[in-house]
Amino acid sequence: MTTAETSTRARWEQDYLGPEYQKQTLDLGTDEEGAVVATLIRHRRGRSRLMPDRSWWQRVVELKGPEPRVPREVVLYLHGWADYFFQTELAEFFTNRGISFYALDLRKYGRSLRPGQSEGFAEDLEIYDEDLAAALKAIANDVGPDHRVHLLAHSLGGLIGCLWADRHPGVLSSLILNGPWLELQGSRFLRQIATHLVDPFVRADPRRIFNHPDMTAYWQSVSSTAHGEWDLDPRWRPANSFPFRAGWIKAVLNGHAQVSRGLKIDVPILMLLSERTLIQADWTEQMQGVDAVIDVNQMARLGLQIGSRVMVNRYSGGLHDVFLSRESVRLTAYADLGHWMRAYGASAL
Repeated sequence: MTTAETSTRARWEQDYLGPEYQKQTLDLGTDEEGAVVATLIRHRRGRSRLMPDRSWWQRVVELKGPEPRVPREVVLYLHGWADYFFQTELAEFFTNRGISFYALDLRKYGRSLRPGQSEGFAEDLEIYDEDLAAALKAIANDVGPDHRVHLLAHSLGGLIGCLWADRHPGVLSSLILNGPWLELQGSRFLRQIATHLVDPFVRADPRRIFNHPDMTAYWQSVSSTAHGEWDLDPRWRPANSFPFRAGWIKAVLNGHAQVSRGLKIDVPILMLLSERTLIQADWTEQMQGVDAVIDVNQMARLGLQIGSRVMVNRYSGGLHDVFLSRESVRLTAYADLGHWMRAYGASAL
């Protein structure tokens, strides 16, 4: 082992998710709030804590072929707004099939959030090019240069991922969008009005916080402390989101405008969406099977504007994050994902 290889390995530390998960802190310099970092998380396949006998997964896809090998296919997961990586089930879906899995907590999110920083704040979504470049370099150091990257992105991460993929042709092998947030809820017209309204506040104080009503219905559908089944860290995934700051709002609206004008992503795209949207403040039983965040019909239409090879799958009973839906929905989505990735060269699935 070379000195460089030893140094790279030494930077991986134990992650709180368990012995099969490690993290690496990626130095991104400093800004006016201090040190800026992103955090790369990887899963190393062992005996699964979630599936000790693997019977659950054998119902997803019938496995054939050789035993899992040292993977050259890589999945990089990108989280959404006021979010972070915690989806161990998703990680194990890939690594149990010989696919390397990594997840990235972006600057000022999750594991990368430092005291005194404005949660999730960015004035331009293009700043995340630095986070992704650092993550891809660390992944190449970990698996070697001969690999293919599939980006799996959720919600705001889907918007960031689409814009990044459009600016960086030839890097990805595929793009998987899980409930992507590609437009302001409502219409293009409302986005244009909102952009003009927020402009003066951005010029005066980009970190100015805008008050917004409590919208905890989706969190309640996901969190095990409410009606869901997933353990969420309240520091990194608060019930009522992060504060909405003027500069961040403008950055997102600008990103939506770029999507509206059309993108030319050069790789196959799979978009996973719930079948139905229901956005309301109060939780009701029907919220357990709808997207409570984005307009799914609007996202499906926008899928036709971001690339030339786009498949849109809709799931009855799906949540905003399809892979946090009830088990029967997840089983179907995982099976579809496996079939789609096999069609585009991920032969280990």
